[in-house]
Amino acid sequence: EIYAELQRLSGQMKKSGYVPDTNSVLQDVEIEKKANVLCYHSEKLAIAFGLISTPPGTPIRVIKNLRVCSDCHAATKCISKIVQRKITVRDATRFHHFEHGRCSCADYW
Repeated sequence: EIYAELQRLSGQMKKSGYVPDTNSVLQDVEIEKKANVLCYHSEKLAIAFGLISTPPGTPIRVIKNLRVCSDCHAATKCISKIVQRKITVRDATRFHHFEHGRCSCADYW
C-alpha cells in the first residue's frame, strides 16, 4: 500500500511541476535510475505511510536522524500542497514545517 501511495503521489507531483533533483544521488547510475532511487527515501516512505494510515487533514510528523536532502525537501513541499496537510519533518539540524507548498525554513537549511 505504501508503494502504491508513493506512485500515486509521484504522478500528481509531476503534474504539478515537480522535477526530481538527481544531484542528491551520489551513485554512478543513469538519470532514470537516480530518479527511482530518490522516490524511496525514508521520509517519502514515512509520509506515504502517514497519508494512508491517518484521516484526511491530520498533520503528519516525521523524525529523521540525518539531514533532509534537497530533493526530499522539494518533494515534501509539493506533497503538502497536493494533500493539503501540515507535514513536520525533524532532521538532524532543525524542524521543517511544510504547509501549502512552503517550508518554515524558507529553503535555507
